[in-house]
Amino acid sequence: MAVKPIDVTGGESVYCFNQAQLKGAFDLAAAQDESGKKIRAEIERLEGTFSRNERAAVAFVVIDRLLKSPAPNE
Repeated sequence: MAVKPIDVTGGESVYCFNQAQLKGAFDLAAAQDESGKKIRAEIERLEGTFSRNERAAVAFVVIDRLLKSPAPNE
């Protein structure tokens, strides 16, 4: 039985990112430190094992959880 893809496009906008946030995320992922290595490895793993819809679902759920959780003292 084939699984029907879930449409993750369209609908009302929910989350907005500014250019500085997006640049910061890319900079962190590209960094040559332990954080950058972990991020790149996890992205590679997700892209190798998850479908496009599964990756989108993970991204949306993680973003939603980040917005709903208090910022830790780093």
